[in-house]
Amino acid sequence: MDAAEIEALRADFPILHRTVADGAPLVYLDSGATSQRPEQVLKAEYEFATTSYSAVHRGAHTLASEATDAFEAARETVARFVGMPDDGVVWMRNATEGLNVLASALTDPEAGEYALRPGDEVLVTELEHHANLVPWQRAAARVGATLRWIPLTDDGRLDLSGIDDLINERTKVVAFAHASNVLGTVNPVRDLAARARAVGALTVLDACQSVPHLPVDLGDLGVDAAVFSGHKMLGPTGIGVLAARPDLLNALPPVLTGGSMVERVTMETATFRDAPQRFEAGTPPVAQAVALRAAVDYLDRVGMHRIAAREHQLAQLMLDGLATVEGVRVIGPPTAENRTATVAFEVEGVHPHDVGQVLDAAGVAVRVGHHCAQPVHRRYGVNASSRASAYLYTTDADVERFVEALRTVRGFFGRS
Repeated sequence: MDAAEIEALRADFPILHRTVADGAPLVYLDSGATSQRPEQVLKAEYEFATTSYSAVHRGAHTLASEATDAFEAARETVARFVGMPDDGVVWMRNATEGLNVLASALTDPEAGEYALRPGDEVLVTELEHHANLVPWQRAAARVGATLRWIPLTDDGRLDLSGIDDLINERTKVVAFAHASNVLGTVNPVRDLAARARAVGALTVLDACQSVPHLPVDLGDLGVDAAVFSGHKMLGPTGIGVLAARPDLLNALPPVLTGGSMVERVTMETATFRDAPQRFEAGTPPVAQAVALRAAVDYLDRVGMHRIAAREHQLAQLMLDGLATVEGVRVIGPPTAENRTATVAFEVEGVHPHDVGQVLDAAGVAVRVGHHCAQPVHRRYGVNASSRASAYLYTTDADVERFVEALRTVRGFFGRS
């Protein structure tokens, strides 16, 4: 992707043309939290709402039929995008809900061979977002299983030296992030999934930071289930995806019950539909699904391989720039190899919130805090960090402005 093409892409994103901080052009480096949306996505949701808005799967009239077709077409598009069958894509409110649904279902004895039991082990990693840690903590505690984790190396990679002990005959679930939302680290999914499969364990992948940025084929990676969020991949908030093997979904008991997911109901009992409806109780996020389809179409047109290559350049550009700023320490891998364009850092002697405010005054938006990953920060001896995260609409000039603004931070607070 050359500069002209990136500028052409940016023309699709209205918010990128606004000014902040007393007229400074916006430099948006917080896409790891929430990406911006192009006009194509905004229009898709608006057009659906003004022409075909209706409940799905519940009516015989024209609007209901059109809404149902659009809703299921979105499912087909998303399934193809991540290499899963249509009936393996379940709509959730967000990825967090998907992980909680899985963890809860696996603690139910009705999960049969997949049910967690006393003495089983659940393996996570030290770099997990809280959404892929706390549900497994609670699930293990609920049934008397043991939670274990893969530690981190000093340079922000998984320490796999003890993996033969960590993945063993007692391991029932291996849950980990494809890419870290703090460190940017891209983890070896195929290898971990193969090791889990060899001992009969399920692999659950947090793909929130990979599906928007890398070509991802879940079937090829060999994972059993994965989650990702619409709002991190040019789509709207309020919709996430739980993508899993249909046979696994059909073997698990539903977590939420009510309308749409039932097959037959009497006053005494109920039977449940197969996946994906089995896990879609109530009115689903129809308009959001339509918008997410438009987001996937947009990403497809640009090309995920090209987006990944561009973000590799941006990662190197950010790392090179940060290396020139005195008092800045990158938290995570020091090179762009096997990492995304998400870079967390600390500025010596300056609190991350103060860093964020100085950058914001220069028109640069970054994330500050612990990024819902306290154990990661604790591992590297900090309570919080600042984080810059780029996307396909980020320019070289954006990175240069970010680095130049960062040079002023220590001086602003009297640090030298």
